[in-house]
Amino acid sequence: MLQDATRTPVIDFHAHMLEPEVFKASTNKTVFTGFGATPATAPRPGAQTLMARMFDPAAEIADMDARGIDISVVSSSTVLQGTSWADPSTDLALCRRCNDQAADWVARHPTRFVGSMVLPLQDVALALGELERAHTTLGVQVANVASNYGGAYIGDPVFAPFWEAVAGHGITVWVHPEGTRDPWFQRYALWNSLGQSIEEARAMASLIYEGVMTRHPNLKVVMAHGGGYFPHYLGRLDRNTANRPDTVRNTGGRTPGDFLRSFYYDTCVYDPAVLRVLIERVGVDRLVMGSDYPVGEADPVGWLRSAGLNGTDLAAVSGGNAARLLGLRA
Repeated sequence: MLQDATRTPVIDFHAHMLEPEVFKASTNKTVFTGFGATPATAPRPGAQTLMARMFDPAAEIADMDARGIDISVVSSSTVLQGTSWADPSTDLALCRRCNDQAADWVARHPTRFVGSMVLPLQDVALALGELERAHTTLGVQVANVASNYGGAYIGDPVFAPFWEAVAGHGITVWVHPEGTRDPWFQRYALWNSLGQSIEEARAMASLIYEGVMTRHPNLKVVMAHGGGYFPHYLGRLDRNTANRPDTVRNTGGRTPGDFLRSFYYDTCVYDPAVLRVLIERVGVDRLVMGSDYPVGEADPVGWLRSAGLNGTDLAAVSGGNAARLLGLRA
């Protein structure tokens, strides 16, 4: 816990939670089991203990204390209990349960948790109503958003009212895919190792090319997993702008690379060399620490040090940037 009120808090932006009824309703309906193609009757050996910790705020706080984390931004684990499989009204009811749980954890432990909301964005009108309830009534400041809903990626014009509401409220959006439905990615668990990174690249491309980041230059969008592959292959993307200037008709002619610093990125990339490239591309001030609790880095601050961060840079990435995004103070 934070003992020195003058130091920057250590904040984990990528910590998952589970809600019992939502998890039960979503069993064998999410990417974790190929959306039911490979149903599981019980968690794999070793996974059950980890999963159990996501239901229990006391367990999460104990792990935070052991890892030197002051605050966690807790988010529904949508690869395990994503609800976009449901009809819109059921989706709304399940999202409300998740959001009530997040608000409850924050109310019980206000100095340790920041809550995030999930939304039934397959129906934008329902999503806007729940966003208003979660933000205004429950006080939730972060939206946990998937890369696409029903095949429409999040920059699609259908979601324009959502982005207007987010911008109007100053809500921070954290983009974490629910997972690709392409069955090819189920072999060798590629939905997780490759699929998530591809989905993040598609989400960023959608937000840029559809003009969302141009219309709302002050959006606070944090990409999970360092933005996937998008920040690492800009040569071909930007060259395509010269060959096909019509492709940037919604960006005022700006290239995809011009928008890299329009986003924030969590550090959940698992390879110090990749993080160093990301720092070179976007700068230390655009990064927030993400451990992927409970399945990721057990020592996320130590991992940042292994990537070469220290001093004021380490303080910024391990908590200062997130505190600024969330309006928190030491």
